[in-house]
Amino acid sequence: MPQRRKRPTIKDIAAETGLSPAAVSYALRGLQVPPDTQERVREAAERLGYEADPIARALASGRTGTVGVLCGSLEDLWQQGVAAALGRGLLAADRNALMVDAAGDPAREAALAKRLVDQRVDARVIIPVDPRSRHWSEVAQRVVVVSIGDGLPAAATAAEVVFDNVAGVTHALQTLAEAGHRDIVVLTPGLRSAPDRPAEEVVRRAAPGLGLTVRLVSCPPDLDGAATIAHQVLAGDARPTAAFCLADSMAYGVYAAAAELGLAIPDDVSVLGYDDHPVSRLLSPPLSTYHWDVSVLVASVVERVVKAIDSGRRSRRKVLTPEPRPRSSVGPPPRRHG
Repeated sequence: MPQRRKRPTIKDIAAETGLSPAAVSYALRGLQVPPDTQERVREAAERLGYEADPIARALASGRTGTVGVLCGSLEDLWQQGVAAALGRGLLAADRNALMVDAAGDPAREAALAKRLVDQRVDARVIIPVDPRSRHWSEVAQRVVVVSIGDGLPAAATAAEVVFDNVAGVTHALQTLAEAGHRDIVVLTPGLRSAPDRPAEEVVRRAAPGLGLTVRLVSCPPDLDGAATIAHQVLAGDARPTAAFCLADSMAYGVYAAAAELGLAIPDDVSVLGYDDHPVSRLLSPPLSTYHWDVSVLVASVVERVVKAIDSGRRSRRKVLTPEPRPRSSVGPPPRRHG
């Protein structure tokens, strides 16, 4: 029976280079030794076929090298794209991403948040379903937490990369009001069992001053679910003249429901999205929406996660402002509503 080849260790590299094991360890991590020494150690490691043992490294450092990414709902196409970009960004920073999906359910979100802590992730990145849940406070005391989109008011987060919903939502409502709309439905991912989300609060505050009558309707982000909700809204006697959707995925449901009901966009109903998914440009007509710079978002999150893990330091809140992407899905209301 052939003998298994012994796995090279840091001690082998130390013997090869004439350095101490501690110096080799620092060099492999790019710490506390000159660049030429780091290069010499890496060359010796490659020559010997050395590979870092993740289990040994975790035991020695108390870190797993894994960052949990808890998404509100991966049915939301925009969140899918952000999750994929975060995975790439964390990998480039020598961190592994563990993706989990709350599926829009606050109870599931709380259970998964605890499970990630139990799995000893070094940090957690959260796209929250329920940003005001009390469980975030306990979780943030046990592990680094960085939130995306909404802040977590009950938790001492390490960092927050949040959306300027005041600017985005107010501009969206102004756009519809200036087009002549007065009766608007806002489709939101917020569930009835969860506290109000900040974007919904902005809708409630801004609408009266713009002369708008607004209905907030909870809506799932998947196409079939969104189409079902949109069909109920558009088929009623008091049909709104415009739909503002807090995720482009929901707007796709409005397009599907309008087609089923024989309604034209924007002649019979205007539609406005909120996250500029690439598919939105391919619709007929193309969807008017708002662009959030995902590359800036991911870079900001990764930088803050690494800083919090390595130094334990908090970062200042980063606020992202949306850029309007006006296209052809918003027009004046139909005359019968005038």
